[in-house]
Amino acid sequence: MAAHEEPVWKAKPGPWGDLEVRTVYLEAPDTLLAAVAKPNSVTRWVFEQTTETAVRDLLKRCEVPAAVVERLLAPARRVLNGNVVSLYPSVDDLVAIPPAARSALYQELAKSGANEYQRDPVYILGGDLDDWLMDAGLSDPQKELFRRLVWKRGDAMVFSDIQALLTLAKNSDEVRTTFRAVTRVRSLVVELQLPLKTDRRQFIEYWAAGQTDAPRLTFISAITQRRAPQTVDITHFLPSLMRQRAYTFPEMELGLKGRFPDCHWTSLNFFNLVPKDYYLDTRLAAAQLVENYAAVEPPYHYGDVLCFLEGGEGLHTCVYIADDIVLTKNGDSILAPWALMQVKDVESIYRRSSGTRIQGFRLKR
Repeated sequence: MAAHEEPVWKAKPGPWGDLEVRTVYLEAPDTLLAAVAKPNSVTRWVFEQTTETAVRDLLKRCEVPAAVVERLLAPARRVLNGNVVSLYPSVDDLVAIPPAARSALYQELAKSGANEYQRDPVYILGGDLDDWLMDAGLSDPQKELFRRLVWKRGDAMVFSDIQALLTLAKNSDEVRTTFRAVTRVRSLVVELQLPLKTDRRQFIEYWAAGQTDAPRLTFISAITQRRAPQTVDITHFLPSLMRQRAYTFPEMELGLKGRFPDCHWTSLNFFNLVPKDYYLDTRLAAAQLVENYAAVEPPYHYGDVLCFLEGGEGLHTCVYIADDIVLTKNGDSILAPWALMQVKDVESIYRRSSGTRIQGFRLKR
């Protein structure tokens, strides 16, 4: 598909109705950008609990070119502080590292929270770099640099060198535009096509999810009677709390509880009229899932919680909507919006290994 064409597809048939899906990119609003500290234009890599010799060996194992290794470890480019080694690569050094070597090295850097942009990179979901860049607002030189510095994290295409992009910003407006661009998150817009082609009773039962007195059912029932061709955004079928949150970034005041809402807060509050903020505590969220939800296998139902598991560790939760579409908040960052995504895209973010699996959970009634 050409980059200028809008990706549109039909969801698989099911009790959820005839759904048409397209993509949209969410970007943090100016008010939020103004309140968040922006990175400077100096790239720094931090290696903890190590030595200069060990860092040199690591760079070689990752197949960083020998000439780049020598420049990185020159006294002017590295700082030694106890058992912490910090390197300051130039943009030319970054470009000189082959893609495979960059992927290997950045996966090592991502193990430390000190390397925040490797640990939490920009995801180009769907693998369509042209689509991601098209309306990002970056200059042509920035786009070219972006293309050269993407790397692979598992099956996902990602980008971490935000500081390098900032070296090409000519003024404060371009700095702000650059920072806004790297907050871009690919989401889905999903519309129900009317008149209804599926069984009316089955359709209403699916979106009711066992909540026979839910306020949203008045509207859901009403649209099934429409005969003229039209479309309805399925966010109208979400419970009121999540209908308010979908496609938005958290407001600053949501962090007053000590942290911003994350995936567990989102999943466990999905059907709640008023959010329960104790789900910000991962331990209490896990207890709620165990006590009040039943493990289920596919096919999943609307409102089921999908938990990504690695061994005994819960990596992420999201809420099943329909077909392969989920509502997710990927992390507790203020720059992580509530978005509709395909399961495969969420999986590309959270799959650690071939042992990562998805377990469904359904609220007990």
